[in-house]
Formats: sequence, structure tokens, C-alpha cells
Amino acid sequence: MNTTSIMIVGVGGQGTLLASKLLGNVLLSQGYDVKVSEVHGMSQRGGSVVTYVRYGDSVASPIVDLGEADYILSFELLEAARWISYLKKGGRLITNTQKTAPMPVITGAAQYPQDIEEKLSAMADVTALDALSLAEEAGSPKAVNVVLIGVLSKQMSFPEEVWLKAIDETVPARFLEMNRKAFALGRAAL
Repeated sequence: MNTTSIMIVGVGGQGTLLASKLLGNVLLSQGYDVKVSEVHGMSQRGGSVVTYVRYGDSVASPIVDLGEADYILSFELLEAARWISYLKKGGRLITNTQKTAPMPVITGAAQYPQDIEEKLSAMADVTALDALSLAEEAGSPKAVNVVLIGVLSKQMSFPEEVWLKAIDETVPARFLEMNRKAFALGRAAL
């Protein structure tokens, strides 16, 4: 099997690391060699965060280069635009339509770019959804990560039970019901 490359991108505090752990758990349970690299950036200040997840029969490096990502899972529109050049031709971008203003926008030094979703759709196969609303419906805006994992799970060939088991093994018990609901809402969104 060729190596499959997935990038999980967002801003600090959105749960990209939990999403990568869930995905890694699923892939390991299916017998793949998995490499994960977490690049935190300025995550504590709402800065850009990216996690690389690569899997296959034998994976040499966790790093995804320009034009190599089979999937990009984006928690925020501007982050999707920032990382789109890493998506391979024929790759898939799954993005939350949420907009989180970066510091230059907050301070008034810049404006949030317009029409990002349309521009992304012109460049790639894009699945865009309001994952924040679905997360709130599940019980917490912090469940955006698991909503998006639910969307990704529909585009991959692993059984639903494998994903649910990964949630059970990765998420603290007190948040389990909410995250299972967020996952189900993500899977049903498309």
C-alpha cells in the first residue's frame, strides 16, 4: 500500500491534537504503520497548529510536503487557505466554515480575507460545513474536532465501530457521550 498523508490544521485550542490521537488510534487498530508529527506553533496564543498523520505498510517520515496530502482536515477557513498548497491533486479538503480572526485582524492591521470557501472550491475537492453548530448541538463548541473526524470517517473505508472504539479509548469518560454524539452528527452531515 502507498502511504496516505493527512494534515489536521487549525488554531490553538481547537482540539487538533485529540483529533490526531483519534485518527492514529483507528489506523493502528487496523494494522498500519502510523507516524504522527505535532507542530504546535503559537498554539497557546491562538496561532496556527498543524498535525501530520501518515499511514501505510511502512512509513519512513511523519512529515507531509507540498502537494502530498491526501486529506486536509481544517478546523477554520483561513487555516484551510494557509495549507491548501499541501493537498495533492485529487486530494480532499474537509473544512469547518468557522472564522477565527488572527491577531492582525483583531488589531485592525489586516482584514479577514473574503470568499475563502469559493476560492478553495475552485482549487480542490472541498467539503465545507458548519461544524461549530453541530458541535454545539452535541453539547459543546469544543467538539468541533470530533464532528470533523466524523465527516472524515465517512470518506475513509474503516468501519464505524472502529472509530467509536477509538473515541471510547481516547476521550475522558465524562465527555464520552457528547463526543459520540458529535461524531454521529459529523458522519450524518453529508
